[in-house]
Amino acid sequence: MNPAPDLEFHGPLRRSLGLWPAVTIVIGTVIGSGIFLVPSGMIKSVGSPAMVFAVWIFGGFLTLLGALSYAELSAAMPESGGEFVYLSRAYGPIFGFLYGWSQTVVGKCATIAAIGAALVIYLADFFPVLDRVWLHTAWPIGPAGTPFEIRYGQLAAMAFIFALAGLNYAGTRIGGAIQVAGTFLKMSLIAAIVILGLTSRAGSAANFAAGMRADPGGISGFVSALVAALWAYDGWSNAPMIGAEIRRPEKNLPRALIGGTVIVMATYLLTNLVYFYVLSGPEVSASGRVATATMRKVLGASGGSVVTVAAVVSLFASLNGVILSGARVPFAMARGGYFFAWAGRIHPRFGTPASGVLFLGLFASALLLSGRFEDLARMVIFSEWIFYAMTAFAVLALRRREPGMPRPYRVQGYPVVPLFFVLVAIGLLCSTLWAYPRESGLGLVLIAAGLPFYFHWKRLRTGSRRSSLLYRE
Repeated sequence: MNPAPDLEFHGPLRRSLGLWPAVTIVIGTVIGSGIFLVPSGMIKSVGSPAMVFAVWIFGGFLTLLGALSYAELSAAMPESGGEFVYLSRAYGPIFGFLYGWSQTVVGKCATIAAIGAALVIYLADFFPVLDRVWLHTAWPIGPAGTPFEIRYGQLAAMAFIFALAGLNYAGTRIGGAIQVAGTFLKMSLIAAIVILGLTSRAGSAANFAAGMRADPGGISGFVSALVAALWAYDGWSNAPMIGAEIRRPEKNLPRALIGGTVIVMATYLLTNLVYFYVLSGPEVSASGRVATATMRKVLGASGGSVVTVAAVVSLFASLNGVILSGARVPFAMARGGYFFAWAGRIHPRFGTPASGVLFLGLFASALLLSGRFEDLARMVIFSEWIFYAMTAFAVLALRRREPGMPRPYRVQGYPVVPLFFVLVAIGLLCSTLWAYPRESGLGLVLIAAGLPFYFHWKRLRTGSRRSSLLYRE
């Protein structure tokens, strides 16, 4: 397949991003809607504010261990693709491919669609027309066999996706600038919520002691709440995906991973401190949108608007961060010969993996219209943690196999840090498989579905190499 006239296959990506864009990719992609929603379900599972804080701290600590492990790998291999590169180097190309397959075909696209849908749900508070149906058909191909219909909100979400994809197509520096600005505004709004909440007379320290009956409680409840917390922390591994475009990656990638994770953890703890200071445990449990309920108690009716604006900005920055980082996975796969060749082309003027950006935008929009992205996102979460565990273990595998590899950053607490992360990840995977066998099983099916494609591209890659050798002879 020949490159399109305006795109070229060869050439490096431009190192146009500094430390702060890398940090904001971590912060911006992690802090999305979870900060405004998940405490409600968490306290139902564990029963008390103290246990909710324990879950957030443990989840943040586990995320930090993962970030420390990734920091060593990203500094040693500062290339586009993140886990695709690390897993291929540690275990062979088949494992890198299966990660890239699950992320490219479903994971990143489903995430983009889910964030876009959440964004317009909050915007509908200001523009009710977004909830109205634009097109209704009798075809029973919607979610759960319902008639297929398209709402104005879906069209608006597609417009956001295409706009951000276009900006990231036009330059990594542009996407990075949007990420810095969006994350700064997001964190400023969250800081305002924290300050208003903690200084409000509507709050009371007695609320921290107001517990409730936990369901299911105990270890099961802690694990259930931890899964919700880890979903809110998810996204911390996105920065290494753009390793080939970060200046001084051997220093800036570890700083971005570790610093960004610490900032996210502190932000979650402070916002939960506000929620449980203003609201009692039962009130948090009864509120689906805990941040909105908190600000309404502090500011009255206008409080809900403050949270809506903060949520829209937060989701906008997350959407940009996932598009910016996610396009580098199919790019890296194509450059390795394990994906469609067009995904590995670089725009000669903008220096971006333009085809990869367009692919994510188009496929995510298709999932958005289908209404199936939430099922796909739940399915891919299980497979993500398989690869998280394998990537952390790659630190140990590569230390043993390639002791002479240059490592500008070495994980502190080795080998305890990566090994502990791997063991906890295995425990979470086992508990998730037990509690959600359907979603977990489908996640495994998704991974296995990539095998025929891997062997197809491997055969093409081998044939191309043989042809090249014959030509040289």
